[in-house]
Amino acid sequence: MNRYLVILAFGAGAGTMGLEMAAARLLEPWFGTSQIVWAALIALVLGCLALGAWLGGRLGDRYPHLDGLLVIVLASGLATVLIPRVALPVLRATALDLLATPLSLLLAAWLAVSLLLGLPTILLGTISPWAIRLALPAVERGGHTVGRLYASATLGSILGTLLPVLWLIPAVGTRWTFHLIAAFLMLLVAGGALCLKRGRWRFALLGLLGAGAMALLGYGDGPAIRQGSIPAVTDELVYEDESVFNYIAVHRRGSETYLKLNEGVGIHSVHHPETELSLGVWDYFLLAPWFSRQPPDPAAAEVLVMGLAGGTVSSLWTDIYGPAPITGLELDPQILEVGRRYFQLDRPNVRTVATDGRRWLRGQPAARKWDVVLVDAYQVPYIPFHLTTVEFFQLVRAHLTEHGVVAINVGRTRDDQTLVDALIATMREVYPTVAVLREPVPPGTLGNALVVGLNRTADLATYRRHIQELSPDLSPAFRAFAERSLAQAEIAAPPPNVRPLTDDRADIERIVHGIVWRFLRGAGT
Repeated sequence: MNRYLVILAFGAGAGTMGLEMAAARLLEPWFGTSQIVWAALIALVLGCLALGAWLGGRLGDRYPHLDGLLVIVLASGLATVLIPRVALPVLRATALDLLATPLSLLLAAWLAVSLLLGLPTILLGTISPWAIRLALPAVERGGHTVGRLYASATLGSILGTLLPVLWLIPAVGTRWTFHLIAAFLMLLVAGGALCLKRGRWRFALLGLLGAGAMALLGYGDGPAIRQGSIPAVTDELVYEDESVFNYIAVHRRGSETYLKLNEGVGIHSVHHPETELSLGVWDYFLLAPWFSRQPPDPAAAEVLVMGLAGGTVSSLWTDIYGPAPITGLELDPQILEVGRRYFQLDRPNVRTVATDGRRWLRGQPAARKWDVVLVDAYQVPYIPFHLTTVEFFQLVRAHLTEHGVVAINVGRTRDDQTLVDALIATMREVYPTVAVLREPVPPGTLGNALVVGLNRTADLATYRRHIQELSPDLSPAFRAFAERSLAQAEIAAPPPNVRPLTDDRADIERIVHGIVWRFLRGAGT
């Protein structure tokens, strides 16, 4: 029996961490991936394990028999299989009004985790102390027995941490990951039945039937947990899948194709085969080089795009200016595949790299320079803070040519410029001139501004002159768009009392949550 108890401790550790990693995927579309959310998840899991350990010790002393422990394992499997069934209503209820303060975000995420993971995690927490009680032959061997069981549980936790992230969630999706964890716990029950002197066949049958039921309950459900979080649309859903990093969905409305990720609120890439421009913020990236006193030839400029997604920016640049050499960085390799399939990302002038933008740029030789760096990685409410700091922009500037420019698109409402002001203050710590193009934002909607950092000083007259002197060979639609942008352009000064963002202190979550909160209340429209 002791060998089985070691296996059981291993399985409990794997199941616990597997639940935690899969739960992180459930929370991400609703609460984001900030440290606040991870703190809520980890703290709650640890609290449940502590409660489970206390309960397991008491139950182990009162019922020092394997059959009682197997009942607990069986119950943990049943509780686990319920998680994807109740996830959508729980997340909808707990995510309401969560964005006012970091504390409310923490409490909302904590409540969601409690309702979804509380029971199965407490049950799994009872296993190790109960198993120790059954395995302890005598006090003299207590240290050896306890150490072996804890080592086995820890090794199981390592497997439970890595397996969902590296294989299960990308291969079968979040819902199936929960079902497979539940089926695994049921198989542990079936295996433990072989160690029983009585009732072994009853437990074996329960375990095997339970494992089969867990699998059948998950059959055909796919990623419905995530799809349920996306507002209902009348468009045609032509592709959906879960990658290691995202829930990915491609929609089509008439001839228009667009990419949505995770909660599905924002559009990350579009393809309009019937228009030359995207009719969105991506068009403004084309204007960035014209702020420079000596702009490069855009048809031959070295361009770096961070946050390539499906390739809207690179396609626009190629269509309007010509096949300039473009390097596109995108964290999720599966999004790049979707871009090639649905968004014409297979153009020969575009080199794609699946990587984190800052990490990749840090590894480039000092002599590698770009004329234009375009950062399209900020999607409210999930913004990677390490791409918003003074240190990041210093790294970018080190890889700009003498008259190079960097441009970022920043979310805002019509009257709420909080995030724009924070990025202006940050970029002014690094660049001698910062310019802004404010996309028109209708009342009641979220919009964008393009913030441009220049490696050399410039003024607004420079931008106006370059726009007025655009080559007549360029698209009339683009030249008309550029002319309209003159009324939206300004040279930005650092707003008073706005602190630059740094690697040490970048309160992106607070800023973004405040914008969304005020927007939902109607104060930022």
